[in-house]
Amino acid sequence: FGSVPILLLAKPYFLSKQSHHEIEHASDEENHGGGHGEEDDEHGFGEIVIHQAIETIEFVLGMVSNTASYLRLWALSLAHSELATVFWEKAMLSTLNINWFATYIGFAVFAGVTMGVL
Repeated sequence: FGSVPILLLAKPYFLSKQSHHEIEHASDEENHGGGHGEEDDEHGFGEIVIHQAIETIEFVLGMVSNTASYLRLWALSLAHSELATVFWEKAMLSTLNINWFATYIGFAVFAGVTMGVL
């Protein structure tokens, strides 16, 4: 969140200073006969601030979107972990104390349900 004030305030300031320096440099060349007279590249400070505000909004929206995506992945991982635990407890642990054939069937149920979920 510390980068938002820098994007909103510092970057437009430095872009404006850089633009003014280039304009002054170009006008010095014009006075000495070396310039082309192009002033179409000049941007006002207000235009720079508006453009930077739009870029900052896009940056923040991207951060929020990425955070939401990672939270969804985390929630999905947690849900699958809990589901696997329930499958293990109900299909395998409940059959271990009965006999070997029930354990074999329990493993088959556990494997089938697990593969079915995937």
